[in-house]
Amino acid sequence: MSNEIQIAQQELIEDFEMFEDWMDRYQYLIDMGRRLPEFPESYRTDENRIRGCQSQVWFVAKEQEGRLHFEAISDAAIVSGLIALLLRLYSGRTPKDILDTPPDFVTALQLEAHLSPTRSTGLSSMLIAIRRFASEAMRAA
Repeated sequence: MSNEIQIAQQELIEDFEMFEDWMDRYQYLIDMGRRLPEFPESYRTDENRIRGCQSQVWFVAKEQEGRLHFEAISDAAIVSGLIALLLRLYSGRTPKDILDTPPDFVTALQLEAHLSPTRSTGLSSMLIAIRRFASEAMRAA
């Protein structure tokens, strides 16, 4: 059974396969991060900070009509790119799809091998936060 997230993961993997080396992939990630929507200053609170990221990351989830919508920002270029990647995959999806879909893109894109340990930890922390938001939404429903 295929869901929206699995389809988005496959599209993302295909996008990255267009680039032959990691310097181009990093540049693509940075470009994705530069296109993140404006993040309201009022959301940059300690409560919205993701722990476990070396750089500053703020992450907000809102539920609307049974779907979770995420907004996030970082003060670091590559981390902003990782945020853009996560928003592309998970924002606007149902909590059930989020919880039922493993983050296969991490392995497929070889992110653990090409991100610094602190960025890998940050990515993991953001994925945990997304899954936590989805779990809380499922419990509240």
